[in-house]
Amino acid sequence: MGDIRTELVVWAGLALLLIAAETLVPGVFLMWLGFAAAAVFVGVLLLPGIPPLWQAVAFIALSFLSIWIYWRFFRQSVEVPSDHPMLNRRAAQLVGEVFVLEQAIVNGQGRIKIGDALWVVHGTDMPVGTSVRVTGGDAMTLTVEAVG
Repeated sequence: MGDIRTELVVWAGLALLLIAAETLVPGVFLMWLGFAAAAVFVGVLLLPGIPPLWQAVAFIALSFLSIWIYWRFFRQSVEVPSDHPMLNRRAAQLVGEVFVLEQAIVNGQGRIKIGDALWVVHGTDMPVGTSVRVTGGDAMTLTVEAVG
């Protein structure tokens, strides 16, 4: 680098670029790295003559520090508990519900119809038309037991 004006332009440009890039890739640490670059910019502005190697070392150290500050103080407040914790857990939503077997459970596997979808079920062997209660499941497979 060498020239103080060039160094200032590089650090200011890097800070602005990283902070602006956060708008394109939200949730990444680019803004915090931008803050580190801005801090190095201020350091070079206030203390001209810092060797480029030490500027880079300062940027790396401040990057780690700014990300640690984010993780320690800000990340907790960003994570808001969901008012629908089972929203994307369809199998868990069905636990306790009763359905009728569309396809007999043979060798531990059968099918039930829920809405317009057929679900694979696991349980003891039962004939078509048996009412079953969902006791658990994962992804697209439910565990059932006979009702009554």
